[in-house]
Amino acid sequence: MAFFFTSCIPSKQLIYLQSKDENDSTRVIKPIVFKSYRLKTDDFLSIAIKAIDPNLVQIFNPSTSTNAGLPQTEQALFFDGFKVDDHGNIRIPVIGEMNVLGFTTDEVRVKIEKELLAKYFNKEADIFVVVKLAGLRFTINGEISIPGTKTIFQEKLNVLEAVANSGDITMLGDRKNVTIIRQFPYGTEMHDIDLTDINVTQSPYYYVQPNDYIYIKPLKQKSWGTGKTGLESISTLVTLVTFATTVFLLLSK
Repeated sequence: MAFFFTSCIPSKQLIYLQSKDENDSTRVIKPIVFKSYRLKTDDFLSIAIKAIDPNLVQIFNPSTSTNAGLPQTEQALFFDGFKVDDHGNIRIPVIGEMNVLGFTTDEVRVKIEKELLAKYFNKEADIFVVVKLAGLRFTINGEISIPGTKTIFQEKLNVLEAVANSGDITMLGDRKNVTIIRQFPYGTEMHDIDLTDINVTQSPYYYVQPNDYIYIKPLKQKSWGTGKTGLESISTLVTLVTFATTVFLLLSK
């Protein structure tokens, strides 16, 4: 019986962002230093170039871009977005290839503006350039309600928001041992974070980056199959006792 009760999932394994000081009812999270994301290969950019006369910049812009500079759909993003190739370059109409590997989106915007003003326009054209990541694309798998690859159209996304957009972690998911697999120019890094600890907000892996893979590991209770709650464990225990008693009575006859 002790084994079955210890196999239940305690509430501390299900609650996010817990403070180590149980007597502290007020939780103050330290300011998070968010570093601007630097572009890597396989990233997609949304670039919109505007001017007083839209006809002057029409050739630079994909036909399906919205006024905000974002593709309307993921399909439009795939066909009309600017992908960073294996050499770190993007290809812009008329301008040609431009290296953006390791740049922030603001730095890419300034670089495009300088190129346009140096070769194609004067200051009176009032060129306005918008450069954004064309959605945060990540994959989440394991003990999650809605696994799969998702694209979220916002500039910042943390792991908890990614989990919420995927229907939350199941009761059998290990919130204390979530693996983030991240691609870098020099290779792949794997890092485990504890979503039940409030200090996870200080981790460099707290914010999702494009093409991250998030894996939710199962708890040991899943392999034991004893139940997630005390009631389920008792039901399993009663079933086993009933089975053992029935077998004993049949053999004793």
